[in-house]
Amino acid sequence: MLCWGNARDGQLGNGVEKNPVYEPKSCSVFCGRGLKEIACAGEHTVFLLQDGSVYTCGSNSCGQLGHDKPGMPPELVGALDTQKIIRVCCGRAHSLAVSERGQVFSWGAGEGGQLGLGTTDTAVPIPRLVKRLCDHRISQVMCGNQHCIALSRDGQLFTWGQNTSGQLGLGKGEPMFGWGKNRAGQLGLNDKQDRAVPCHIKFLRSQKVVYISCGEEHTAALTKDGGLFTFGDGALGQLGHGSTNNELLPRRVLELMGTEVSQIACGRHHTLAFVPSSGLVYAFGGNNFGQLGTGIWGNSKSPCPVRIPVNGCFQKGGSKQCSVTKIVCGGDHSFLLFSYDQSVAVPEDFRVSSINKSLSPINYERLNQWRLKLLYNTEPNVTDDIINQLSSTACWNGSFLDQSDDAHFKTNPKIPGIDIHSVQSFFEALSQPAFSALLEQASQSFESLLIPQLPSSPPDVEAMRIYLILSECPLMHDSKNFTRLTIPFAIAILRLDTNPSKVLDNWWCFVEGSVFRKMVDVYKRIVVFMLTLGKSVVVPVSYENYFLATLRLLEKLHKVNLKAKHVDYNSFYIPDITNLVDIQEDYLKWFLSRADIKTESSPSKNDFPLVNLCAYPFILNAQAKTTMLQTDAELQMQMAVSGANLHNVFMLLTLEPNLARNPYLVLHVRRDHLVSDTLREVSMYSDVDLKKPLKVIFDGEEAVDAGGVTKEFFLLLLKELMDPVYGMFTHYRDSNLLWFSDKCFVESNWFHLIGIICGLAIYNSTVVDLHFPLALYKKLLKVSPTLEDFRELSPTEARSLQQLLDYEGNDIEDVFLLNFSITRENYGMTEVKELVPGGENINVDKNNRKEFVDAYLRYVFCNAVSEQYEAFSSGFLKVCGGDILWLFQPSELMAMVVGNSDYNWDEMEKNAEYKGEYSATHPTVQLFWEVFHEFPLEKKKQFLLFLTGSDRIPIHGMESLKIVIQSTTAEEHYLPVAHTCYNLLDMPRYQSKETLKQRLTQAVEQYEGFSLV
Repeated sequence: MLCWGNARDGQLGNGVEKNPVYEPKSCSVFCGRGLKEIACAGEHTVFLLQDGSVYTCGSNSCGQLGHDKPGMPPELVGALDTQKIIRVCCGRAHSLAVSERGQVFSWGAGEGGQLGLGTTDTAVPIPRLVKRLCDHRISQVMCGNQHCIALSRDGQLFTWGQNTSGQLGLGKGEPMFGWGKNRAGQLGLNDKQDRAVPCHIKFLRSQKVVYISCGEEHTAALTKDGGLFTFGDGALGQLGHGSTNNELLPRRVLELMGTEVSQIACGRHHTLAFVPSSGLVYAFGGNNFGQLGTGIWGNSKSPCPVRIPVNGCFQKGGSKQCSVTKIVCGGDHSFLLFSYDQSVAVPEDFRVSSINKSLSPINYERLNQWRLKLLYNTEPNVTDDIINQLSSTACWNGSFLDQSDDAHFKTNPKIPGIDIHSVQSFFEALSQPAFSALLEQASQSFESLLIPQLPSSPPDVEAMRIYLILSECPLMHDSKNFTRLTIPFAIAILRLDTNPSKVLDNWWCFVEGSVFRKMVDVYKRIVVFMLTLGKSVVVPVSYENYFLATLRLLEKLHKVNLKAKHVDYNSFYIPDITNLVDIQEDYLKWFLSRADIKTESSPSKNDFPLVNLCAYPFILNAQAKTTMLQTDAELQMQMAVSGANLHNVFMLLTLEPNLARNPYLVLHVRRDHLVSDTLREVSMYSDVDLKKPLKVIFDGEEAVDAGGVTKEFFLLLLKELMDPVYGMFTHYRDSNLLWFSDKCFVESNWFHLIGIICGLAIYNSTVVDLHFPLALYKKLLKVSPTLEDFRELSPTEARSLQQLLDYEGNDIEDVFLLNFSITRENYGMTEVKELVPGGENINVDKNNRKEFVDAYLRYVFCNAVSEQYEAFSSGFLKVCGGDILWLFQPSELMAMVVGNSDYNWDEMEKNAEYKGEYSATHPTVQLFWEVFHEFPLEKKKQFLLFLTGSDRIPIHGMESLKIVIQSTTAEEHYLPVAHTCYNLLDMPRYQSKETLKQRLTQAVEQYEGFSLV
């Protein structure tokens, strides 16, 4: 051991010197005894040996030596003989020691409460146990002048002592990183204001700082790559920047750039740094007591090598090499520990975390240690230790760090810095039978300690990793723990303040899709669990809050998914809801709550009266949302009817019956003037009237419209409107789909009428056979069509555009010969349409081809047909433009208008009804179903078109499609006849399967449909 600097009170421990020592001198007092650690204060020093014994020397003015012997040479602290000490530290006039059991002992000056004994005694000369910390296993302690800080193995931080400058960090704010006196900017916060609460030193966030050391009013920070930053008071040159300026922000010591520093230490006004590659120790700062060890009087503003005694030691060419193991600074003195045996003594590297000085990381090795300790009962307090660590957010946040390319140092609002695969492997191991006892301990720790203590404002983004880690725990996915763990975890997430909540959202955006999907799936399961529970038992009041928290977390995840696109929108759907909840009733309650209308009906004891699922439409599938829309339609109809009836009563009372209003939307039309009559009739009604129930009366016919006449009206009207003679739509032959024609012979009110008819079809629960692409429904919902949508409409053109985008050569202009214009043929004449102003003069090249494709799509879907589409859209939205419409996805809106293709033919047979002689067991009926089920899919769809007028089924599925088969007296050579208005099939009593198959096939194939003739 070498020592130098102030020796006035014997603090150097050499037992001789009292005058300042300007060059390092050997101190052999512990030679051969295994010196482990040195702690220095301003006027006393504490030595810790490998055997756990503690020696002290120097000033004993307040009993800080722990014995009553002279201050030099070092003497044993006998009161600690029964303890094996593993850590020591000291303040201005007090000392601390930590035993291998994690207990803390203190002695010396206590007037500021720095001993943690609950007293303010001026002097406590004998070490005493700090009882307040007995329930915690302490791993680190540090001392300031008159305050202390301790870190437990489970990550809890304890402070006590003087707090005149906020050095305890116990202000009103939440803890961060640096706090206390800041007269010279030693906190690195770019100002000189004292801090009563820890504050984040943002400048060092990206520097990968792994170790810090503090002087009286300056600070040094060591980075992972061996860089040294200093800041604070520089009056004596202790910052090493070649000046005596103070630094409010951390600044790198340039003279040590190019070298790798592995140890740093700060005294009161000086700094030491060790460079292992050269074996040199550098010093800079105040030197009034020789504490720099350079052998030169006066301060040093730049790093200078410490002058090692010329005895062959540390000299590269000498015969007696040895290596530095550790450097230590006191107030105005310094120590250097070294070893002659380089093969045994490896220099300490402060950049490498020691397991004994850091938090206990949670990993598989730790897991196995706990398992063995529980199995063999080797430690009496092992259960408490396990619970403390499993319930520690700090331990979890410090585990599973992403070591690849030092990713965990880059933790920020977009990068969590954890290895999620390590997390998954750990929990997979924890789920094995061998660790069942530990899994139970984890469950108890999470429930009673960890989750309830999750803060609403974590101190830093690094303290938020727990939210990603816990979501992977299998306990969270077990239904037995939904109310104990999973929902309280959701509540903790929802409790986060705005900024940390946004950080978590960002992290969810960047996790793997499988990780995100697991969270979505478990909370979807909880919704079903809660709804099922509510129907089977009397639920506590708190369950309503739990249910609401589950829905709100799903809502948060859904908003994240809108940005991240981890899963399809329908991954949030919960199909079971339609069986567990009366959507119609739920919508009515939601509607009334939005209108702030209180209902008189009291909910049943098992309902969740304050939770309306309709307020969370992203979990509702297309069927549920269709029910909402139809309920809204019925509500609007009822309101329109009620308004008309109320008006009529008023008219009767005022003797004005001629001004009575019809409660229905009644259309009087002639079959041979269907379009013109419908245009006339619709134009007579207001928007409110269009919300009324529709009834159609064909001129000269007495049929009562019970639904069949309305369906027939839709079929016939759309058939005529789609007639190519009007040129309203362009038929794309390779997709068999329609799109608005940019050249037609009708006025825009025809398109407006088609929009109204589509809206009325939805409002009146009628499926119509319209062959429009998905792009139309996207536009109705304000979603821009893409190249994929164009591929559905015109596969050939879309394929050409894709080839243009995929072409890798640089000769696009020569190969494709395109400019920003296209040609269109209209009734035998070719026209050139510019996609952008001056497009004929702009060639398509590699740089602008994406813009060309975008302009092409914009022309087809928007510019060329804007007038026609706007007329259609205004008509459609006039009927269906309520808030509910915007809850639908484009594909769902399409399915609601034209039906979907989720066929279940067995369900259709099950729901079929029979009339006349027929029943499900009738031989002809059995032959029919046998033949039908043998049909290929296309033939079955043809039959559906033949019978119902559409080859698609209602959005509610086959169970909502009722077909009727009735017997007729016709001979066997007659074909079956379909009444599409009523889904009714007249079928003769065929005697053989062959005859039935032949006649049915012939009837189906002869049916033309109506929309593409």
